[in-house]
Amino acid sequence: MEHGQRMTDGRKRWLWLAGAVVWLGLPWLVFGNNYVLSTLVLIGLYALVGTGMTLLMGYAGQISLGQAAFYGMGAYTSAYLTAHAGWPAWLALVAGAALAALVALVVGIPVFRLREHYLALATLGFGVIMFTFFKEWKGITGGLNGFFGIPPIRIAGIPLQSDWQFYYLVSSFVLAGGWFARNVVRSRVGRALRAIHGSEVAASSLGVNITKYKLQIFILSAVYASVAGSLYAHYVTFINPDLFGIIPSIYFLIMVIIGGTASVWGGLVGAAVYVCLGEWLKAVVPLLLPNAGGEFEIVFFGLLLVIMLIYMPNGLTGVAPQGLRRCWKTSWRQSERATAVDSHKARSIGGEQG
Repeated sequence: MEHGQRMTDGRKRWLWLAGAVVWLGLPWLVFGNNYVLSTLVLIGLYALVGTGMTLLMGYAGQISLGQAAFYGMGAYTSAYLTAHAGWPAWLALVAGAALAALVALVVGIPVFRLREHYLALATLGFGVIMFTFFKEWKGITGGLNGFFGIPPIRIAGIPLQSDWQFYYLVSSFVLAGGWFARNVVRSRVGRALRAIHGSEVAASSLGVNITKYKLQIFILSAVYASVAGSLYAHYVTFINPDLFGIIPSIYFLIMVIIGGTASVWGGLVGAAVYVCLGEWLKAVVPLLLPNAGGEFEIVFFGLLLVIMLIYMPNGLTGVAPQGLRRCWKTSWRQSERATAVDSHKARSIGGEQG
């Protein structure tokens, strides 16, 4: 057992090292290809939102269809405070996260008295309200015309304007967010969340404050989405309400389901698959169906969602470890068998020589 544990820890260290090498070297491999770099940045931004949703759905068992509202809240707060109030981008990002946390607290108190599909409908209604707010409050958000002139983020006075600079910034947030989420899952809060997910009645009978933990994780998921929205606003320097409506919230949900809610890295995996498939569809669909509109993407991901729920309910991160574990066990058994055969041959040869 000890030997197996050492092997497992060794594999994990090598995987982390390989991941770090890929993370550091990838921008240089595609240096100058702004399309690939911008795609990687977009994956990172969506992964931040997905990590928060993974905590909410996978560990607390709560469904939210309003995450795009918090995403937009962070974007518009950072945009307004930096462009009109002259705030530093980092301070505006913190202000957006604080506003999202406060709104999540106010919304969550009545919403989390509901359960199952009623909860999902309530968060959907919240998303509709916030989308209307983004669209109609033109003095702050610019309305449907959008918000222009958002300044870039600065580090030590240097503006981050290139794609590779923003890649490292967003990746740092993704890694920090994943590390923090992993610690939450392993803490007392994570154990309470898993108990709530398993059975709210059983968790309540054991003294778990269900409403308190639901609110905490809902607020945390809102902060994740808000930070991603702030980074997005400073990256593209232009935003409009269509980016934060109901459809983006549904896409965030699809990402989490694709990636899997059993791991805090499911959001990253789901975001990568979603963005790559989306770019592939943009290239392939016009060739196969020249008259197809943008709704084809919605149909495709809707079908993918149904297939995932039927055949892979735990997502890719739920299936991949099982496959890797089987491959490892198979290779380990084969190596043990080969060692046994070699030792048997050695003993036979030694006996013949004797």
